[in-house]
This record gives sequence, structure tokens and C-alpha cells, in this order.
Amino acid sequence: MLVLMKTEVWKLKRYHMIWAGVLLMLLSVLLTVFSTTALDGTVWTFSFFVEQVMKNNITTIFPMCIALITGYIISREGTDDTLKNILTVPMSFTALLFGKLIVCGLLSLFLGMVSTIFTVAAALLLGFPGGDLPAILQAAAQITLNCLFLYIAVLPVIAIAARIPSGHLIGAVVAFVYGYGGMFAAGNMTLANLYPVTASMGLVGYRSYDKGVHWNPLICIFSLLAALLVSAAFVATTKKGAAVKKAKKPKRVITKKGW
Repeated sequence: MLVLMKTEVWKLKRYHMIWAGVLLMLLSVLLTVFSTTALDGTVWTFSFFVEQVMKNNITTIFPMCIALITGYIISREGTDDTLKNILTVPMSFTALLFGKLIVCGLLSLFLGMVSTIFTVAAALLLGFPGGDLPAILQAAAQITLNCLFLYIAVLPVIAIAARIPSGHLIGAVVAFVYGYGGMFAAGNMTLANLYPVTASMGLVGYRSYDKGVHWNPLICIFSLLAALLVSAAFVATTKKGAAVKKAKKPKRVITKKGW
């Protein structure tokens, strides 16, 4: 498995889709910067800016982003017609899929760190108060871990999309709707603790200082654990080469006889 993961990491270097993920992390920060221009009386601080970036990541950007990239990485073996060569090695398709998903989990941590860099840089450039070292370290931990937990929350969507030929685009759309649903789940703390997308917020202590926010870490853990188990079940039952897009046979041209 370690050799497989190392190989997948090497493959990431040639995937331009990774840069799309970096740009989407930048987009999340830019959307937050744009919202600071609204004259609605909001007092912007470093911590509040970080919270708004996390909110954009959770509800609009990251679920779609990681589902698209992970689905793309899984489907490349089929579109590049390399899966048939890989499976000649004594290794199951399920093991290959698990290896890719673990590497994409590491990729979610990388994108979380990229998001942290963009967020801290933007907040400091805008001169928001409260940007001391402890606040920066807390922001780094919250944003990075939240991206990992969001990846776990979206894993069932990714695992289902992996069973569909070229299903990464469908998975990205479903993941976007899934993440956007977190905005409605956040309105009720009981549902927010149960809904996997918002449960990721509870595990990093999003706005835990607010008296109206009551996270239950145990329920949040069980929510993400359930998403992880469902994903593992879907991956374990995925048929060999399920994500390969079958090539259409060329139509046979019948030559007319005579003049």
C-alpha cells in the first residue's frame, strides 16, 4: 500500500487539476475579501475574517473542489487506458481505489495549508486587528483540519461517483449541493452536529466562543465516522474497472455493390 501511495503522489505532479484546486482556494479568500467592502456595519477582525473564509470553504468551494479533483484522479486510469496495465500486477482494483483515496486525503491537507496561506496573507494585507501569532496558529489548525474533515464528509459522494464512468463531474455537482446544504443545517444545532459537512465545523471549534453555538464533539465524530464507513463499504464493493469508460465499437461500413 505504501508503494501504491508513493506512486500516486508521483502522479500528482503531472495533474494540472491540482492547480485548479489552488485557484479555488484563492477564490474562497477573494470572495471573503469582496464581502469586506459591504457597508453593513460589520467590524472585521482577523478571527472573523478566518471564520468567513472557512464558511465559504464549507458551503460553496471545498466539497465541490475535492470531489472534482479526487474523481478526476480516479477516472484518469480509465481515460488514459492505463488501468488494464496496472491490473496485470497482483493487486485488486479495490486496493488501487483505497490508495488513491488516502492520497487525496493528504491532498486535502495540502489544500488546507494553501488556503491558510492565502487567508493569513489577505488578512494581514487588509490590516485587520488581532493577527498575532497565536491567532495565526489557531487559524492554520482550524482551516487545515477542517479541509480534511470535509473530505471525509464528501467521501460517500466520491465513492459512489467512482462507480460511474467519468462520474467525477456528476460527483462535483452533487458535492456542491451537499456542501451548500450545510447553510441550512447550520440553522439548527442538532442537525448541524449530525450533518457531516457541518460536523466538520464542530470538530475544529468553529465559533465555539458564541453562546448560541453548542457543538457536541462526540456526535460530530460519529457523523464523520459513519460517512467514512459508508465510503469504505462502497469502495469495497466496487467492481473491477467500474470507473472505466467503455469505448464504443466503430460502426461497420457496408460497401454497396455494383455501380
